[in-house]
Amino acid sequence: MNIGLAFSRNARRDPQALACFAGTRARTWAQVNDRACRLANLLIDRYGVARGDRVAVLVANRMEVVELVGGCAKAGAVYVGLNFRLGEPEYADIFTNCTPKVILADAELAPMARRLTDGTSVVVLDIDDPSQYDEQLSASSAAAPLIERQVGPGDDFCIVYSSGTTGRPKGILFSVGATLQHAAVAVTEYELSAQTRWMIAIPHNSSMQITLAPLALLGGAIGFADSRGFKPARFVDDVRANAVTHTFLVPTMLIRLLESEIDRDAIPTLRTIGYGSAPIAPDRVAALVERFGPIFVQLYGMAEVASIGTMLRKSDHAAAAAGRPELFTTCGKESMAVMVRLVDETGADVPPGERGEIVFGTPYTMVGYYREPERTSEVLVDGWMHSGDIGQWTSDGYLKIVGRKKDLIIRGGFNIAPTEIENVLTLHEQVREAAVVGLDDPEWGEAIAAVVVASGAQAPSADELMQWCRQQGLPSIKVPERIEVWQDLPRNAVGKITKAQVREKLASPAGVA
Repeated sequence: MNIGLAFSRNARRDPQALACFAGTRARTWAQVNDRACRLANLLIDRYGVARGDRVAVLVANRMEVVELVGGCAKAGAVYVGLNFRLGEPEYADIFTNCTPKVILADAELAPMARRLTDGTSVVVLDIDDPSQYDEQLSASSAAAPLIERQVGPGDDFCIVYSSGTTGRPKGILFSVGATLQHAAVAVTEYELSAQTRWMIAIPHNSSMQITLAPLALLGGAIGFADSRGFKPARFVDDVRANAVTHTFLVPTMLIRLLESEIDRDAIPTLRTIGYGSAPIAPDRVAALVERFGPIFVQLYGMAEVASIGTMLRKSDHAAAAAGRPELFTTCGKESMAVMVRLVDETGADVPPGERGEIVFGTPYTMVGYYREPERTSEVLVDGWMHSGDIGQWTSDGYLKIVGRKKDLIIRGGFNIAPTEIENVLTLHEQVREAAVVGLDDPEWGEAIAAVVVASGAQAPSADELMQWCRQQGLPSIKVPERIEVWQDLPRNAVGKITKAQVREKLASPAGVA
């Protein structure tokens, strides 16, 4: 079995079932499979794509993404879905790394792709003038290419480029077999079925394993939210118009939902909201559950294990709301096909109750960083994926993240986890978000600096927040010596706060944003 065959099976088994939607546009599995077959033959016959060649996809969120995935899979090509919000230097690095045979780009991004890839064919997808793409499809055969049946578990399936919180993006390579195993886990853990309607609200490149692959296997429907930025009212309109049952949001989106007047009655069909990719304050999660009910599932993992490592399930959210609020400070328990270990610097398991680096063992871990064996060997050791995060088990088996190895602040010989301080700061009613970093200090080694974003027009002063930290029980060595209020925190393309940029701005002479 493979993803290309799944498209063919869906078209035969339930041809009129909804396959994809975006706004008022929609296509059935029969239509999508027909277009995917034509695309596969176009790639093979016109552009010379061979098994294992990379095909990069550089388009905004739109329903054609589904047929692009299917077309690449049927052609035996490696699908390279790219975040449409990156900058030219990042795309240049990516194209140099993966050397795509073809780039499928929309009209807005195609000129840049041509500039950066001398000699590479570029097929232009233009939603306002679809004839450029559709004419090429209509001239291609609708028969499934022979290679569709030859692709097996050991073939390369896709490359997902990391969000790049530090340094250049890394090309994370997954096999067909790993993708199928991950899809089976996602189906079970997310309670997916052929009736599922999942709307992708984050950039589509981050949704391959969690959404596109499992729903292709099930024959469910995959939708795409507007790419122009998250607006709560528009999100509700999309959910209601398409009877959406599942979605995934990053914390900034959840906070905007919380700050709106939207309630559960506005989104009655939505049964599951996944969230993750960045921290969110426990009190915010509690408020979300109070308003919308326990429809939330928190994911913790890393792109290298397709994002599913541990899960704070719906039942955990319900238990937390019913009297166990401490669960909101955890990231849940291991997913069904995952083993998590906490290890020391030598790779040995730490004693119970001790802190250690979180490492993942899964059947769907990446093959490696594409064309970067040395970088791969630094993090993938004896089959265990090292996260760089520091964790601790609770007495009842929940995992707590207490910091990031690279983000740990070492002050006067004490290891201080920024997340502990950030959680205290975001408890303040006038603070929406916080980022804490260490700055060089000649006496203590590192000084603690914090940046906050106010939740309203009235921003608290630095003195107020320092006093707040003391009142909440933070020891003096953990109270920030410097606190600034910024309008926004710097983020990467998937919404993660980029601590390196925070640190750089604070360390600069201006030191403000």
